[in-house]
Amino acid sequence: MADGDGKSLTDGTIGPLGWSARLPLTSRILVVNILPLALLGGGIFYLDSYRTQLLNERYKLARIEAQITAEALAGASRSRQEALLVQIGKEQRMRLRMFDAEGRLWADSFALDQPAFVLDVPGDETFAEDFARALDRGVDTIVGADPIPDYFEPEDSSADAWPELRRAREQGVTQIQLRDAPDGSPVINAAAPVGLNGATLLTTRNAVDITMAVRAARTTLGIAVLLALAASILLSLFLARTIVSPLRLLANAAVKVRQGRGRDVEVPRLPERRDEIGRLARAVSDMTGALRQRIDAVDSFAADVAHEIKNPLASLRSAIESLPRVEDPELRGKLFDIATHDVRRIDRLVTEISDASRIDAEMSRATRERVDMAKLVAAIIGSREDRAENADHRIVLATRGRAAVVTGVVPRLERVIENLFDNAVSFSPADAPIEVGVASDGQRVTLTVCDAGPGIPEDSREKVFERFHSVRPEAEDFGNHSGLGLAIARAIAEAHDGTLSADARPDGKPGACLRLELPAAP
Repeated sequence: MADGDGKSLTDGTIGPLGWSARLPLTSRILVVNILPLALLGGGIFYLDSYRTQLLNERYKLARIEAQITAEALAGASRSRQEALLVQIGKEQRMRLRMFDAEGRLWADSFALDQPAFVLDVPGDETFAEDFARALDRGVDTIVGADPIPDYFEPEDSSADAWPELRRAREQGVTQIQLRDAPDGSPVINAAAPVGLNGATLLTTRNAVDITMAVRAARTTLGIAVLLALAASILLSLFLARTIVSPLRLLANAAVKVRQGRGRDVEVPRLPERRDEIGRLARAVSDMTGALRQRIDAVDSFAADVAHEIKNPLASLRSAIESLPRVEDPELRGKLFDIATHDVRRIDRLVTEISDASRIDAEMSRATRERVDMAKLVAAIIGSREDRAENADHRIVLATRGRAAVVTGVVPRLERVIENLFDNAVSFSPADAPIEVGVASDGQRVTLTVCDAGPGIPEDSREKVFERFHSVRPEAEDFGNHSGLGLAIARAIAEAHDGTLSADARPDGKPGACLRLELPAAP
């Protein structure tokens, strides 16, 4: 799946947010939830087309009524015509006016009897009525409705005062005219010829029911939209609060940690939340804890480095300062040997420290591959024998189980194995074999290196993996080891999702067994 810019959204990346990235999360939640309601509210404007349909139907009705009434009046006597005007006006709630061939008004149903309706003139109206009229005007303005002329009674009572009557007289067909009453309701006039003597009929109807129907629909829809909008805003704010508030807490805590106030900051873990926010809070808290541990480890490592380098530097300085004052050649030679030994020791320390500090960075960039541990161990044993690095010790390799294949970085795994062999060679007595085993159960691959030395006390089995912790055999010269070998080996093992531990020999004999466990390759 790709976003609009063609970037994949299934590979763990997040596509660009565009302009919305500049909005706070609360605003985005409100916009997303309110936008559908705003579209629903647009239905208020759709009601304008509903009003137009009602008017079109009423135009047809007015035309038919005018034509039927004109036909009824055409063959009737004058008294009968007046009676019909009054009767139809009352029944249909209309005003009917008759004009003669010269356009003079000679009969008006409102003059002959009580008016069938009265136009409402706005005065002290209720707020609801004022709001309804204002809404009508607003909708008409927004939809760009054609302006409707206002309805008023002309001072001239002749037919020429009504444009629809003039057209009906000239064209001989029924004419319709819409006007706007003072209260905003439509007034529909229909002008129709009466017979063949040139008389015309004008009907006037105030279609208040159309206005009431449209306003009722708008009011109902408007109230529904407002209620839904209020509920949506409240729910959006609640949702935003449950999301934004913890995120704000986490962001503030992260800023404080960045500012160096990590020890004083307690990153909230939100244990009561089981959603993504809770997972994020616990992940940030764990990350902060790991960061603190890493900072502590770096500080401790720096202090240990300074301490370890200080000793050979002090010895070197003492030897160099003593050389100008010593005349005895034999003593001067011993001082030179001491200085040379200290230089080699410092060089070894710097090399080991540099290697230890680069492990994490190199492991993150290295390419991992499938490695057969049995073949790798056998190759390293043969190489050490060729270089005479086993000090007359015999390394015995035994394999069992299925193929011991792991996924890892070959040079780093070689470093682990070399360090384990160096440690075993250092502690094993002369001519004692070093037993190496490689096994796999399908889930884990295990490498054990067992020596025949004095072993490691149970309370010291973790200390041997600490940096610069070094307990060497009495026969070995001081300073030949940096105390970083097993620490580096464990760091590499953990970088491969494995473990490195120290145990007693399983056969009960004196000595120690170092156990490397790595996940088996799929």
